[in-house]
Amino acid sequence: MIAPFSIPSPGPEWRALEIPVPWGVLTIQTYALCILVGIVLAVIITSRRLTKRGAEPGVVLDIALWAVPLGIIGARLYHVFTHPDDYFFEGANVWNPFQPGAIWNIWEGGNAIYGALIGGAIGVIIGCRFTGLRFWSFADALAPGLLVAQAVGRLGNWFNHELFGSPTDLPWGLEIPSDNPAFPAGLADGTLFHPTFLYELIWNLAGAAVIVLLERRVNLRWGKAFAVYLIWYGLGRSYFESIRLDPSEMFLGIRVNVWASFAAVVLGIVIYLVQRRRHTGDEPSPYVPGREWKEPGAEVESDEIESDSDSLDDGVEGENDPQGETAATSPSRPTSSAR
Repeated sequence: MIAPFSIPSPGPEWRALEIPVPWGVLTIQTYALCILVGIVLAVIITSRRLTKRGAEPGVVLDIALWAVPLGIIGARLYHVFTHPDDYFFEGANVWNPFQPGAIWNIWEGGNAIYGALIGGAIGVIIGCRFTGLRFWSFADALAPGLLVAQAVGRLGNWFNHELFGSPTDLPWGLEIPSDNPAFPAGLADGTLFHPTFLYELIWNLAGAAVIVLLERRVNLRWGKAFAVYLIWYGLGRSYFESIRLDPSEMFLGIRVNVWASFAAVVLGIVIYLVQRRRHTGDEPSPYVPGREWKEPGAEVESDEIESDSDSLDDGVEGENDPQGETAATSPSRPTSSAR
């Protein structure tokens, strides 16, 4: 029986967007659109936060060029390795991307956030090396935006009728058609399920707000904001993952992703404690020493002032020199770009 406040699942026509093109029809999966919108929001939020902290406007794009592709690759590989039975069996098409079922066919679904975090972190490290940004400065700026991106991405699971939780009689249960391949056998038509996509969406948005509010009261620089992200997300995901019905690899009777969530919480605690001990003061700059960025206008203005001052000093020294020659009153001082 459908509850008064039950959440209907979108119809199959919502799973993909068909766009007419000269050579036919271009099909874009709604899940992919949710992921892309999430990435764009994360980039915008991170860019604004980095710019306020003194970073060059738009520098986040230089890092995203590395982090996004490697994050997607990591997400796919993590999913494949944690669901080996779906890809490695007798007669399976493992390698040919032009046939269904290949491990490369990301458009068929199957991504994992923990793999995206690992791959994305590698991309951020590479990008930071090129741009001169501190890794932890970027991670702190990214933390709330990453939670927002993950929240938006969960809408894709709703459109795909996937990754829902165990049966429930709560009034906000999720409606899943009984002809869904993931619908548990033996359950009556109309059974409601925990809307884990909605739980995680709300949890992630709340986490983004918590990080922003904490930053106003506590020093969350030097990687501590990202540590809070790991703790917050890991705690929530460990519960949401435990009530999901989709098949997953088990270790010691617990889903692998639950173990990964526990690991995220532990890692976050370690990062927070270590960084709080190592860095007690404010972060001087989002850049490593010697790689600081300066606004072009400020640099030109500084050069003009220095040039006018030097000319005035030369004139005064020339007037005081009876021979009319400019005397050097002090050795020249080299100019440093790091301040």
